[in-house]
Formats: sequence, C-alpha cells, structure tokens
Amino acid sequence: MARGNWQGEIRDYRKDGSQQTLLCNIGVLKDGDGNVFRHVAQFRDITHRVKREGLIWKQANYDVLTDLPNRRLFLDRLKQQMRIADRAGMPLALLFIDLDHFKEINDTLGHAKGDILLKEAAQRIIRCIRESDTVARIGGDEFTVIVQKFSDRGKIKKIAHAILHSLSHRFTMGENIEGFISASIGIAIYPADADNTEDLMKHADQAMYAAKQHGRNRLSFYHTSMQTKVREKMLLGNELRQALSRGELEVYYQPIIGIPDDGTVKAEALLRWAHPSRGMVSPDIFIPLAEESGFIVEIGNWVMREVISSIQQWRKKFGAVIHVGVNISPTQFDREEGFDWVGDLIDSSLPPGSINIEISEGLLIRNADIVKNRLCMCHAAGVEISIDDFGTGLSALSCLNEFPIDFIKIDRSFVNRIDSDGTRELVEAIILMAGKLGMKIVTEGVETKDQLDLMQAFGSDYIQGFYFSPPVTRNEFERKLDMPGQGSR
Repeated sequence: MARGNWQGEIRDYRKDGSQQTLLCNIGVLKDGDGNVFRHVAQFRDITHRVKREGLIWKQANYDVLTDLPNRRLFLDRLKQQMRIADRAGMPLALLFIDLDHFKEINDTLGHAKGDILLKEAAQRIIRCIRESDTVARIGGDEFTVIVQKFSDRGKIKKIAHAILHSLSHRFTMGENIEGFISASIGIAIYPADADNTEDLMKHADQAMYAAKQHGRNRLSFYHTSMQTKVREKMLLGNELRQALSRGELEVYYQPIIGIPDDGTVKAEALLRWAHPSRGMVSPDIFIPLAEESGFIVEIGNWVMREVISSIQQWRKKFGAVIHVGVNISPTQFDREEGFDWVGDLIDSSLPPGSINIEISEGLLIRNADIVKNRLCMCHAAGVEISIDDFGTGLSALSCLNEFPIDFIKIDRSFVNRIDSDGTRELVEAIILMAGKLGMKIVTEGVETKDQLDLMQAFGSDYIQGFYFSPPVTRNEFERKLDMPGQGSR
C-alpha cells in the first residue's frame, strides 16, 4: 500500500461452503491536503478463470490417464532432484519401468481395457515407493521413478523388487476380464553412471532393455559394457531402410465415420511393417527409429504417393473419392523435401480435400512462420489439415486461429476418461471452440456404443475407432466400403 494501491488474489468461501477466488483491488481516497481518509476495496470473482488456467497447466504437465507427472514435468523434477543430490552429496537412482506383454493386452482386449490396467499399474507403483520419491508416466507403457536418500544399492533393489512383485499379480479389467503382465526395470545411478539428465535416462533405458533381454520380470543395473540395445537399434534401423525396397512396408486404413452420414468416405492411413523374421514390428518401435535417422522423410513421401495412387484407383473403380488422412511427423515438417509429395498430388488432379495431413499441436507453437508457410502451401494445393491427438501436448489454443486448420482430432484418452473430473467439460469446450472457429471434430478411440452416443450428443462430426473397425489392409478396406451412394463424386 506504499503507493496507495494494492492488487492480489485471495481465497474465500461462499455461504454454501464452496471456495472461490477473488481478484482484490484496494485503493485509497485522499482529502484536499493529501491525507488518506478512506480505503476502497473492489472484488471480482475469477474462480472460473483460475480453474481454467489450472486445467490447462495440469493438461500440459500431467498424464491424462494416470494423473501422474508426464515426461515434461518429470524431466523438470529430475533436474531439481539432481541439484538437491549435489548439495547433499548423496546419490540419486533413476528406475526405468517398462510393462512386459502390455501390447498383447491391447491387441486382445482393446485399448479401453489396456487403459484400466495402466491406471492400476500406476497406483501399484505408487504404493511401492516413499512419499519423497517421484513416479511418472513418460510413454505408453513406460514409467520412471526417482529415488533419493538411499544408503546402498540394496535399498534400490528392495524398491524395484517390490514393484516387480506388485505388478506380477492379477489385473481385473472388468467383469470376468483378467490379465497378467510383468515388468522390466532398468536402474541408473547419479552421478556414478551419468552426470546429466539425458545420459541418465539413456543408461536407465539401456539397463531396462538388458532386463528384457534376460527374460523380463527382472531388474538390471546399468554398467558401461551395456551396449546391447544400441547395437539392436542400429540393426533394426538398417533393416528398416531395406524394408522399403523389399516391399515389407504396407499402408493400412482405418475408416472414419460421419455423424450423421454426410456422404463422404474418410479414413486414416497407418503404416505397418511385416518383418520376415520378427513378424509385425510395432510402429511405436520403428517410427521413432525412422525419425531419429531422418529416414522418415523418405518413408513419408512413399506413404503419401501410395495413398494418392490408391485414391486415384478407387476413384476409377468406384467413381468416388475417398478422403484419407496421413500423419506428418515433426521431422518431415522441418525438412523441405518432406513435402516432395505435394507435386504428385497436384499432378494427380484429385479434388481438394482428398488428402488430409495430421500434425501434432506442438508444431503450432514452434517455428511458427515456417509451419504457417508450409501449412498454407498445403492448403493452396487442396490439402486439408488436422490437429491430431488434440489436448495431449503443449496447448496451442492461443494460436489455433492463426493457422489454416480444418479438423481437430480428440485423443482417445479423453474418450476413456470422459466421466473424470473436468474431462467432460474440456471435451465439450474443445468441440464448442472448434465449431466457432469453423473446424470439424473427429473423435478417436471410440470402442463402445455408449462412447459413440455420448460423442454424438456432444456434437462430434466424425468418429474413428475399433467400434467400427481397426486399421485394415487396403483390400480389406475396399471390402468394407459400401460404395453405392457414398463418396464425393
């Protein structure tokens, strides 16, 4: 009040006992001699604004499924804990946990059941650690734990064994639906094994891979000779380059259904790798390898040309245009040659909207000028643009209307958590916002009739998910098409 005014937020309670946040402005009134004779306070209820800001912050820093810190917040905490360890002269342990056989749960029971398992796995890990330790979910079935203030490796082994034991018990995912998994845990010690976050993460990851190699359901401490995973990645990366020329890569298609049926036929193109000896290699494995090596640019152009060719052939065969969405990685976006396929699209004379590129929302808030120019170039060539997995990355709300966006795809994690606190309101807000901005909504991951009915009631324009069809081969996709009366002529 030294300058005669004050502003700040205060917490208060309403008559019904609920808490509210008020923005308070206090000023002074002075008489003719400059003496203060009265204080004036003005209050404004900003409860809803504060809640929205809190929701956005949580969305950016916490995993929506497990409510654990996500990779972004985890790395921030790891750096903080390393500084604390330095000051205390104590070591720090990083546990890298990967669930074994989780893919089989997803493939056999569906993603909804897999999500139930992930949530329970997170709670079991939490119950095995101390309150001072940090657990985070940094990937699909990957968790990390930061352990401080331990006297010897025996303490770390005790915690890791407790986690392994807990995760080995039966998981119940519904009435008469049960499953079993195990886990592989890699452990790296700071500063003995690494003196920075990047190397500590890398070494814990390598140790985890060694645990898998030795039979899973076990732990492994990092040591300097542990290069197995590095060599395996190099081998798989080389095989991926050969896969393209050998015809091992194939484009699958997952139908996207209009609600109500608007007469168009849509699908998302998804890349699959049928390895001659490894079998089907998960995209979660080979796509990051392709991005890391830069080979994703060549693969991406190949996928686009395959899709363009398929759309042309379908048009000749059925007299209709199939609208296909294709994911574009950040690496492709960063490289000018990542858009070589645009020339092929123009030469194809396909109608506008035949191709839809799907990008992550994080792209919109980095290198904005380059991204905007390339999106505008695509739009001018008749390409539609979607924001994929909207709401799971860094928030792009503030700049969404600055880019030529046609569709927003709501991530399946929101569909599965629709009854959780704040999720329903967030989904409704996204759909309402998209409508006001002239954008259409595609909801991903719909697996049940209840989810379909709910998203239809919310106003979603299109639905994608296992309820209608998993990704299928091109031939199977053609068989699924009920072409009479459908498609854009």
